[in-house]
Amino acid sequence: MSFPWAKHYEPKSGFTKWIDERLPLPRLVYGAVGAGYPVPRNLNYFWNFGVLAGAALAIQIVTGIVLAMHYAANGGVAFDSVEHIMRDVNGGWFLRYAHANGASMFFVVVYIHIFRGLFYGSYKAPREMIWLLGVTIFLLMMATAFMGYVLPWGQMSFWGAQVITGFFSAIPVVGDTIRIWLLGGYAPDDAALNRFFSLHYLLPFVIAGVIILHIWALHIPGSNNPTGVDVKGEQDTVPFHPYYTAKDGFGLGVFLLIFASLLFFAPNSLGHPDNYIPANALQTPAHIVPEWYFWPFYAILRSFTADFLFIPAKLLGVLAMFGSILLLFFLPWLDSSPVRSSNYRPLYRIFFWVLVLDVLVLGWVGGSEISPFKVALGQITAAYYFAHFLIILPIVSRAERPRPLPNSITEAVLAKKGGTSPAHTALSGSPVPAE
Repeated sequence: MSFPWAKHYEPKSGFTKWIDERLPLPRLVYGAVGAGYPVPRNLNYFWNFGVLAGAALAIQIVTGIVLAMHYAANGGVAFDSVEHIMRDVNGGWFLRYAHANGASMFFVVVYIHIFRGLFYGSYKAPREMIWLLGVTIFLLMMATAFMGYVLPWGQMSFWGAQVITGFFSAIPVVGDTIRIWLLGGYAPDDAALNRFFSLHYLLPFVIAGVIILHIWALHIPGSNNPTGVDVKGEQDTVPFHPYYTAKDGFGLGVFLLIFASLLFFAPNSLGHPDNYIPANALQTPAHIVPEWYFWPFYAILRSFTADFLFIPAKLLGVLAMFGSILLLFFLPWLDSSPVRSSNYRPLYRIFFWVLVLDVLVLGWVGGSEISPFKVALGQITAAYYFAHFLIILPIVSRAERPRPLPNSITEAVLAKKGGTSPAHTALSGSPVPAE
């Protein structure tokens, strides 16, 4: 979307003009995150989480590069090299804890970012490509996090790699070959560590590249907003800088305070104590569990306990786990409602909160030890997860009656603030309080 009222970059000095003519980087920044990028005037704090995700990625890349200087991807010394970082490297404990807890904070921010998109319909036309690139980033994050979880080479690292890669063997014909190819052998060892370390180092830069595409795609139609109404004119927007740079700065400050509190006062609260035990291929942990941000998908994986026809339960679980993520790619076409924001979709809003509760229950089940009750609860919640996207959402998008939309973003803002509605002013010729 082009904004005719957007301010254009004008160099202020001879030097900036010289730079602009040869490398228009200042112009690019000005148009991407400066006063040259108009955004809807009614964005709330849920729109901070894109910037927070970028900050979390930057933390991961910087700390990861320094940690890589001291880490040894060898089964015999990997665990000891992590302990060396913690005990002997100057500031090593800080870097290691910042990297480990930074991954958790990254996923917290991204999960909120995803559910914000679901609530406000940010996946709908013309923003489908933004959503598809976002889901791609999420998949890359999951792959990066899994490989990073293996690197400390503790008990949970080793057995997590053993169990998760073992699920690939459920794929008919080629499954065992894929698993051997992933591990570089028949069990997690030096080859697996080297492969996972290389990919764990590389993928954050791939994620950064996809984020650039994500932002580029965002700047074509412009940002969505809480009303879901398209921008009608200059009165509906404000420049990104200084209005939203200030708002993002405040959000970043809150994020860093929470991150610092976790880092300094509870650095091991989100980890597993078994990972402080060196990997032992002859001693299986009592309860093998991935990191917390994988728990909902792990619960879906474990929900299949019986074969169906000729399909083994193990294969069904693997297909369901990957399918639960790949399903998000089709969301723009599963929800056919012309209204974006659930602020104006009362029936959809109810099912949205049911989905949030369902995912939280899946997470609790995935992180808990197996019992008959939890298996049954996981099966019910996993079934609902798929039913929400494949059955409930298409029906609701056709059957519900949305509330009337405001004529413009400005009208919605003034109505919320108890001001004057431009629509009423135009009709009556005099200011009338908005309804």
